[in-house]
Amino acid sequence: MTTSRYFTLKQFPEGLPKREDFALEETTLPALDHNEVRIRNRWLSVDPYMRGRMSGAMTYIEPYELRQPMSGAAVGEVMESNHPQFQVGQRVRHMGGWRDVAQLPGNEVEKLPDYDVPEQAFLGVLGMPGMTAWTGLNRIARMQEGNRVLVSAASGAVGSLAVQLAKSAGCHVVGVAGSDDKCQWLEERGVHAVNYRGKDVDALTKALKDASPEGYDVYYENVGGPLMEAALASLRDHARVAICGLIDRYNDTEAGAGPRNINQLLFRKARMEGFIVMEHWDFYTDFLGEVAPFVEKGAIDYRETIEEGLESTPDAFIRLFEGSNFGKMLVKL
Repeated sequence: MTTSRYFTLKQFPEGLPKREDFALEETTLPALDHNEVRIRNRWLSVDPYMRGRMSGAMTYIEPYELRQPMSGAAVGEVMESNHPQFQVGQRVRHMGGWRDVAQLPGNEVEKLPDYDVPEQAFLGVLGMPGMTAWTGLNRIARMQEGNRVLVSAASGAVGSLAVQLAKSAGCHVVGVAGSDDKCQWLEERGVHAVNYRGKDVDALTKALKDASPEGYDVYYENVGGPLMEAALASLRDHARVAICGLIDRYNDTEAGAGPRNINQLLFRKARMEGFIVMEHWDFYTDFLGEVAPFVEKGAIDYRETIEEGLESTPDAFIRLFEGSNFGKMLVKL
């Protein structure tokens, strides 16, 4: 018999999730059905979008159900297979995370792409976060050489790749982060860094304009809140704003005020567009073909924050909203 330990939600969180909102449970798995695969997870991904799934309300993705196994991206090794395309020992990626052993239909499992990179890279720089960075810059904001590009949460899993892709495209890049060491990391990669800590909208606006007096052609938005107001005040004519996340709002218990200066979109003839990366997943092979060779040879620098053990998964998730992670947040089993 094989058992699986997995997390469930005991209750929908109010505000910032707490450890006691989660429960670690255990079950005995049934024998494999036709075309099923059993996987021992090695790496789990926790991502900000999961907070929306903990609300009990439908957003762009179905919410988690109380007392039901949670899910998320994971990389693991095939333990047992009743599917012709998967053999024992293969490394695979799937959405049966928040658990140590997953049992899934084979059509919900994919072999890891054949690149010489650490396997967990396919949850970060070469996974959904990396694809999100590439999609926002290229397909949504239509970044061009010479553009002036502003990236929020620039040391996170998405933003840290976005700034490097923009630099490699010949853009002037400004990244916003929340600590001196994160800003130093950005500066070392040729990115003008702005530390948002302790700054109100006016101070942020001044800092952004000092970093790029001509304004910005592209704003890659991960945060929202006061930073969005400061960015809107700094746009150039015909700027493009790509919104992939608004983490500043994810734990709000009531609707917050929108940007007071939304009229800047009109004055600057600018365009703002939100996007969900899964709607662009048909272009994943294009993204891999462009970015993976640079990751293989070390030309793309990516960071990971790693928590150890299944039991640490909720804590790793909560840390996303405390700003303590650098790069991709992962749980190693």
